[in-house]
Amino acid sequence: MEDRAGPAGDDGATPPEDVERAADGEAAPRADMTEGEAGPAEGADGPGLRASLEAILLVVDEPVPEIVIAQVLERPREEVAAALRDLAASYDAEERGFDLREVAGGWRFYTRAVCAPVVERFVRDGQEVRLTQAALETLAVVAYRQPVNRARVSAVRGVNCDSVLRTLTLRGLVEEAGTETETGAILYRTTGYFLERLGLASLGELPDLAPFLPEHVEDVEDAVDERQGT
Repeated sequence: MEDRAGPAGDDGATPPEDVERAADGEAAPRADMTEGEAGPAEGADGPGLRASLEAILLVVDEPVPEIVIAQVLERPREEVAAALRDLAASYDAEERGFDLREVAGGWRFYTRAVCAPVVERFVRDGQEVRLTQAALETLAVVAYRQPVNRARVSAVRGVNCDSVLRTLTLRGLVEEAGTETETGAILYRTTGYFLERLGLASLGELPDLAPFLPEHVEDVEDAVDERQGT
């Protein structure tokens, strides 16, 4: 028995390599545990500072103070302030379509001044493009002849306007205004949203149509009335 134990060492101690192996064996599980615990902690840190700043600035509807951002991100205010200035400088250097400005005690994205004509054209013309010529004509008839029924609108335009009126109603530009006493037909009128889109305080501010109408317009009106009556 003593001879079998002998290889462990003349003095009965465990050889150095076995000590190292045993130490490694004990340390390895602890190292794995430490890494396993550290992994989620690093993942929980989330995105970097730049990405975090951009994400916050994209959703704000008013300038946000850097101290607020620092509190949300749990970062030093000086670090956040420096990162914001770096972001602003990088957008300028890259000539982006937007820039980051410090205004009213906070930071916010704005479209770049040089892009103003493009943005204005998109906002103004983009809304008009969404309405077809037929829709615009139908809307004009309703606006100037309201309250008016579908048959009269169709008679004025010379085509069936049922689907167009439905579209205008869905868009909130036209609404039902009761029914006609004689026929029971649904009457239509423009909405407050219509005035808002045109920048008018009331229907009284609609431009006079007389200069744009053909001669003998009264005869046209009479013809429409007769056609509707029949």
